Amino acid sequence: MIIAGNWKMNKDIKETFEFLLPLKNNLIGQNLSIEVVVCPPFTSLFVAFEILKETGIKLGAQNMFYEVEGAFTGEISPKMLKSVKCEYVILGHSERRRYFGETDEFVNRKVKRAIEFDLKPIVCVGETLEERERGDTFKVLEKQVRGVLDGLTYDEMSKVVIAYEPVWAIGTGRNATPEQAQEAQKFIRELVAGLFNRDVALNLTIQYGGSVTPENAYSLLSQPDVDGALVGGASLKVDSFLKIIKAGETALIEKRN
Repeated sequence: MIIAGNWKMNKDIKETFEFLLPLKNNLIGQNLSIEVVVCPPFTSLFVAFEILKETGIKLGAQNMFYEVEGAFTGEISPKMLKSVKCEYVILGHSERRRYFGETDEFVNRKVKRAIEFDLKPIVCVGETLEERERGDTFKVLEKQVRGVLDGLTYDEMSKVVIAYEPVWAIGTGRNATPEQAQEAQKFIRELVAGLFNRDVALNLTIQYGGSVTPENAYSLLSQPDVDGALVGGASLKVDSFLKIIKAGETALIEKRN
């Protein structure tokens, strides 16, 4: 179970301090079974690393380029992310696809490079409202999953996290029902089993992302094929993020029992 907070383009360095210090203090000594990840903007990564080291809370980035260095103005490389001890990186988020034209092929190149640098990619897939209403959800998910995972080995797949984020539920206050999330994520797992094998699929962490809140987190995370959450707006407030973490811990313990 992985609960990751995607801050998007929010929080400067001062605000990063103000968020992470109480988060750290609340989680110290809790011996959580779940993994907690925070993904601040690039400008706050080093500060976050300094605050979080030796806490067990993992650090992630929101994007990266597939080249290691060179004349790529405005880009960040996996080597740079490793230098501030990032362990995770979000790739192919719907906002990257929408605003910056990222394709499955482009994301796939990033995924391969991230794994090469021992970064765990949180790879995002999901359908728009129009695609869902047309009945094309599974068709879209299959195309995206095949595209972003193309050419990966079984061993490389052990480092991949998939985040199912229905685009129509991101930042809209509208979320998929637990049943809708389960249906889509079961489909993704079965697809991965066909592309690789059953063991790869069973060991794959599939998160749900899309207007996750303290109120709906437990019902979503209790679903058999929901292995975590990629949290947007609710990860920007310490109290709400802590409640989602607690919901994840409770859901995981119940699943194990």
